[in-house]
Amino acid sequence: MLLTGERVETVRIDTPKGIVLDLEPLDVEMTPDYVSCAIRKDSGDDPDDTNGVLVYARAERTDGSGIELDGGVGVGRVTKPGLACAVGGPAINPTPRRMITQEVGKAMETAGYNGGMKLTISIPAGVEIAKKTFNPRLGIIGGLSVLGTSGIVEPMSEKALIETMYVEIRAQKARGNKNLLVFFGNYGEDFTRDEMKLDLEGHVTCSNFVGELLDYAVYCGFETLLLIGHSGKLVKVAQGVMNTHSKYADCRTELFALEAMFHGASVEVGREIYGCLTTDEVTKVLKREQIFEPVMDKVTEKIDFYMQHRVHGKIKTAALMFSNVYGILGKTKYADELIQLHKQKGV
Repeated sequence: MLLTGERVETVRIDTPKGIVLDLEPLDVEMTPDYVSCAIRKDSGDDPDDTNGVLVYARAERTDGSGIELDGGVGVGRVTKPGLACAVGGPAINPTPRRMITQEVGKAMETAGYNGGMKLTISIPAGVEIAKKTFNPRLGIIGGLSVLGTSGIVEPMSEKALIETMYVEIRAQKARGNKNLLVFFGNYGEDFTRDEMKLDLEGHVTCSNFVGELLDYAVYCGFETLLLIGHSGKLVKVAQGVMNTHSKYADCRTELFALEAMFHGASVEVGREIYGCLTTDEVTKVLKREQIFEPVMDKVTEKIDFYMQHRVHGKIKTAALMFSNVYGILGKTKYADELIQLHKQKGV
């Protein structure tokens, strides 16, 4: 609208999920210097405080070149290291950042515009909503984080998610699959496909419901279950937490800090680990102190113990913990064996 001077009634974007969306710009403000408009968030069945809020974008030309992206009112500002966004910058994660710059680039190319462009994303309602989140604790002040890996909100009511998982498990059973490959969500799928080169056909998504996953896998008579997950999720399982949603437990650093001190780290290092914002920051400290391997061995040993405790030894289980920064961090004792199963066809 800024580059053509013509109002747009519908905008079409491609999401990383592969779903094309046709959306209506709302609250449009057009001036010679800038254009601002909003899209209303639709969370579907997700019980989310941001459902229905307006997410604004303001576009204005600059004297430079390229695309500059910033956050306005209601978008948090990062104040501590260890997150996916730079300190001092807006809390707009890599995938939405990539989506925004990609779509803006397309519009600039279509209009034949070679100058600079500044985009400011604002979520006015986010100022108050952010107070209900972990953002202040993470050092994100003033608003919400713009998150996402697929561009599409998946159903997030617990009942709907558990029933969906059960359907997926039953489908695998009906196909004769005896060996379950399970991810928490998109991160695990992407890592396993891109870095481990495993065939994802026949996988199941468990979201946060590790306990229900293990119970139902036993009930359905599966022989093995391999759970591949990000360290921020799996470390909770190492403490017996069987629902990994942050509203139930945010215990990502406690066990790492304790095991680090058990393996010779000072109390000061233990406090440093305990205060880390992310498990990637924890890994950085453990590697710096040269105790990463023994600590991770104990963490994966605990994961193995609690998974087996839940299934009462009735199914062979394994887990692989990864980081998008550091790759594979640890594996339980049967992980390599079950990984080989999923490298074969027809499992």
